[in-house]
Amino acid sequence: MRRAIALAAALWALVAATPVVRAADVFIPGFWETNQRLEKPEMSGLKAIRFLTDDDYPPMHFLSEDGRLSGFNVDLARALCDILNVACTIQARRWDTLLDALKEGRGDAVIASLRATKELRSSFGLTTPYLRTPARFVGKQNAPGSLTADALAGRTVAVVEGSAHESFLRTFFPKATLVPVNDLERAKSALQRGDAELLFGDGLTLAVWLNTEDGARCCSFAGGPYTESRWFGEGVVIALRSNDPLLRRALDYALQRAAETGVHAELYLRWFPVGFY
Repeated sequence: MRRAIALAAALWALVAATPVVRAADVFIPGFWETNQRLEKPEMSGLKAIRFLTDDDYPPMHFLSEDGRLSGFNVDLARALCDILNVACTIQARRWDTLLDALKEGRGDAVIASLRATKELRSSFGLTTPYLRTPARFVGKQNAPGSLTADALAGRTVAVVEGSAHESFLRTFFPKATLVPVNDLERAKSALQRGDAELLFGDGLTLAVWLNTEDGARCCSFAGGPYTESRWFGEGVVIALRSNDPLLRRALDYALQRAAETGVHAELYLRWFPVGFY
């Protein structure tokens, strides 16, 4: 099943990681140590980069109404090529074929919101994470801004049953009264109907919802971001063949330069007007 609908793609066509910097009213996460600046590698052996992605996960990568490949990952790939001064192509393929296509040499790198995992690292080269999606609480507009384990005692929290978010709540907010549901849509409905006082889930997905008329009219983030890697992963990376160390060094350098020059922040603000940090 495709993971996003055309309405979400049309919407996005229109419109605690540390350190963080503040731009306007949106916190922008940073993932690069400023005291560990990378050197640009010798680029004579790298003339072009063929990126692979898919096209049904707005706002990260999707087809816009005019059929153009768009999204945060697409713009980031182009920015990395500009920084490295190399030619760039970005091809959309079906999600479940991306890594096989990379193995078979039909592309040089996959930029498709891949999560860094032990399994992925065992088969591919991975860049430094360029994005991490925290868990967040969402409540009605008058929800408190600071939430602690004691503050949630007895309060009802909608969460997807069997998810890492449920496990995290049971570990760190044991006094909360959980309202487990089958999927995030039901969790949002439980919050809107008043069956739950709060919702806990993936910050990026919730930010997309809060940027819609329905979400903005109802709710807002409450409390801060939760980034514990045991539950929420090590971050989003670009994958490449493990025998291509030059490309990995080049992409890590370009990602750091994108952060240092504000390019990463500009793209974050463009695609996430409701920040998820």
